[in-house]
Amino acid sequence: MLKILLTSPVLPRLAFSLLLLAVSGVIRQSTVLAADEVPGAAADEQAERFRTFQQTLSGAVLDGQYTIVGRDEPPLRREQYTIQSVRKLPDGDFWLFQARIKYSDKDITVPLPLEVKWAGDTPVITLTQLTIPGLGTFSSRVVIDGKKYAGTWSHDDVGGHLFGTIKPQVDP
Repeated sequence: MLKILLTSPVLPRLAFSLLLLAVSGVIRQSTVLAADEVPGAAADEQAERFRTFQQTLSGAVLDGQYTIVGRDEPPLRREQYTIQSVRKLPDGDFWLFQARIKYSDKDITVPLPLEVKWAGDTPVITLTQLTIPGLGTFSSRVVIDGKKYAGTWSHDDVGGHLFGTIKPQVDP
């Protein structure tokens, strides 16, 4: 049996596979060690991302347009969100937005605990079936990219796209 195994073409493949497993284990182990050596750097990067996010949105106006899927007239509608302040909440990925929301004939200011996920260094503000008093229940995904924002939204059976620029708030 050993003679058959030694002369079989399967043995070189088996040996090569075992060698790959051993090498990948060494690489994986060194990667884990390297990652363990840099927790401070990762924490510093995250703190910087959070600081930038907070500074970008606190005292800012998201000024843009939105669409409604399936409706052609008018193609774009104006929207405006004034973010008075943003701060990280202690639990999970939630941030408290103190926001003034203006769209259609609505104009209200509300505190919103919103979840912010990160795609690498890019924040994505998420709402999933969040009821906003006076407005209704919404779901949304909004990407913040420097001084621009873009995303999708839904309210009951209606939904669409939104996009615009982030500007400093100008007091009236």
